[in-house]
Amino acid sequence: MSQLQDLRLAVLVDADNIPKKCIKAVMEELAVYGTPTIKRIYGDWTSQQLSNMKQLLLECALTPIQQYAYTVGKNSTDSAMIIDAMDILYSGNVDGFCLVSSDSDFTRLATRLREAGMKVIGVGEKKTPMPFIVACDKFIYVEVIKTAKEEEAKQDKAKQTKTASKTAKKDTTKPAESQPEQKKRFVPENVVELIADSVAAIAEEDGFASLSDLGNLLIKKQPDFDPRNFGFSKLTNLVKSQSRFQLETRPDNNYVKDLLAESDDE
Repeated sequence: MSQLQDLRLAVLVDADNIPKKCIKAVMEELAVYGTPTIKRIYGDWTSQQLSNMKQLLLECALTPIQQYAYTVGKNSTDSAMIIDAMDILYSGNVDGFCLVSSDSDFTRLATRLREAGMKVIGVGEKKTPMPFIVACDKFIYVEVIKTAKEEEAKQDKAKQTKTASKTAKKDTTKPAESQPEQKKRFVPENVVELIADSVAAIAEEDGFASLSDLGNLLIKKQPDFDPRNFGFSKLTNLVKSQSRFQLETRPDNNYVKDLLAESDDE
């Protein structure tokens, strides 16, 4: 992620293929990866479905681009987004693009932008076809963003409740019963193997691999990889949860080692 944080981003949103209630959370998420210098959302704003989004667009500073639906039942925003993306590309004013859509029609666009040296971040629902996902440098699921926001709200509410309880001098010796971090989390075996293979690929002579390098490699191998997919806020926490890996903190970085690989060598 560190390689993406200083990017000047062009954010192009397909209003026909993204949940309207998640747009604000998506825009907040993208601020983590860079500075959105261009923010446009495409759709037929004369339609009943989109006509009530004025306040949301103002809050997110999104510029609505009108694209009439020329044929009933057909998505007309694709071509407008693609044409604008190429115009922005040739302007040379951005370092990367964020394509917010679950539509596989943008697969070729993502590929073309990467061929031009642009970083491409995709955002869409879990129903997004795999070709579009792997065409991006990184892909983020809307459902994961939504869950993260909901858990942040729960944590804030829990803190407020705890503070209020202390103020009222109530008994606070009992642990909180509904902390999000206490819920059961499951990491599929194929994900554990992906991590192990990646550690082996970049490990130094002592078997340890830099956790930041590991994170970058995991995203290159699997653009939709995100610790939040499995209930963890950070890669560090995910690695810690697996007894197969040893985590070591050093002054410059955290390092991880595959203990199973070490035993195989012996």
